[in-house]
Amino acid sequence: MASFREHIDPNNLPRHIAVIMDGNGRWAKKKGAMRIFGHRNAVQSVKDVTEACGELGVKYLTLYAFSTENWNRPKEEVEGLMELLVNTLKKEIKTLMDNQVKLKTIGDTSHLPKDCQDNLQWAKNETSKNDGLTLILALSYSGRWEITEAVKKIAQEVKQGSLNPEAVNDSLIENYLETAGIPDPELLIRTSGELRISNFLLWQIAYTELYITPTLWPDFRKENLYEAIWSYQQRERRFGKTSEQLNPVG
Repeated sequence: MASFREHIDPNNLPRHIAVIMDGNGRWAKKKGAMRIFGHRNAVQSVKDVTEACGELGVKYLTLYAFSTENWNRPKEEVEGLMELLVNTLKKEIKTLMDNQVKLKTIGDTSHLPKDCQDNLQWAKNETSKNDGLTLILALSYSGRWEITEAVKKIAQEVKQGSLNPEAVNDSLIENYLETAGIPDPELLIRTSGELRISNFLLWQIAYTELYITPTLWPDFRKENLYEAIWSYQQRERRFGKTSEQLNPVG
C-alpha cells in the first residue's frame, strides 16, 4: 500500500502544525490499564510526529501537552504526567540535539513542579541554537488564559500612558500573546474523534484548517500525520474571500 507521503506536495507544506493529543486515557482503559499507562505509550507518538515534521521540513509543531483544566485531574495522574515529562526530556535531549530541534514552551509554567521547571529551562537552553524544527509544548496553557494575560499587559501600558488605545489592533495584540513571533498554525490535528477545540490557541486558529481523526493519540504515527497533511493540501484556503477572487478567470 502506498504511503500518503508520496502524495504530499513539498511546496505546499503547513509551516506550523498544532496537535490536540487526545485519547490517552481511553487507550489505556481499552487495555484495562491505568490512565498513566496511556500517557507513557503516547511518548512514541510524540517522537514519531516530531521526527516526521522535521524530515518533511515543517518549521513549527505545537503539542497541547497539559491544559490549565488538567490540574483538576486526579493527583496521582498529574504527578505521573509531571514525572513522565521530566524523564522524557532527560532521555530525549540527545535526539533533539542530533536533529536540530529547538524546544519552546507556552503557558503558565510557573505552576509546574520545581524539577519540571528546571528541566524545561535546561532543555530550552540546550536547544536554543538549533535551527531545525521548533517544537512548542503547551503546558499549563489555555487560550482564554493567554488572551486574558495579553489584555492585562495592554491595559497596564495604556494606564501608564506608554500605549495609545488607538494603537491597539490585531498585530499589536499578537505581540502580547505567548506565541509572539510564531506564525499561526495552518493545520490543527485533533485525535480521538472529539469535535471541539478545548480552549487551545483560540486567537491563533481563526483561519486554521481542522483535521479530526478517530485514531487515539498513542496509536498516531507518521502515516497518520502524512494523511492529515495530504488532506490539508486538498483544501482551498480562502480567508474570507470567494473561490473566484482567489482564482480569477481570464
